[in-house]
Order: sequence, then C-alpha cells, then structure tokens
Amino acid sequence: MMKAQRFDSVWEALEASPATSANMKARAELMVALTETIDGWGASQAAAAKRLGITQPRLNDLLRGRITKFSLDALMKLAPRAGLAVRVKIMRPAA
Repeated sequence: MMKAQRFDSVWEALEASPATSANMKARAELMVALTETIDGWGASQAAAAKRLGITQPRLNDLLRGRITKFSLDALMKLAPRAGLAVRVKIMRPAA
C-alpha cells in the first residue's frame, strides 16, 4: 500500500528539487497576476503586447499559461510594465 503524501503546492509534488519547485511556483504566480491584469485592460492582444513591449505571439503564450516559455527573470521584467510591483518573501522551511 502506498503512503499518502501531502504537498504545499502542486509544484512540490511535480518537481524533483525544492529550488525548481520554488521557481515554478513563482513563475506560475506571476503569470496568473499578469494574466488577470492584462484581462482587466480589456484591450486587444496586439494593444496589450505593445503596452508590454512584447510581440503578440509572446503575449498569447503568456495568456495561454505556457509556463515553460517564460523564465522567472522574463516575467519579473514584464510585471512593472503591467503596473505590478513584485515583492519576494524569504522564509525558512518548516521543520
């Protein structure tokens, strides 16, 4: 019988290392925030892409949640262009 495991996020369950898990979780959270912000603009993809300084196909990848196409660095650079401020919280893991 398999023992049930509990994870704080889906990324902890899917990724082999804590570092990769943290990176993927941060990327996912940024993508969600960016998508919600962009959707709130009510602009066409072409207009939103221009506002962010990226191509429309690149914006489409973002809006469709294609997380593997974006580095954390790339998403961090898009956030202020979308009017978002990003804050990093550093914590020690629970024992």
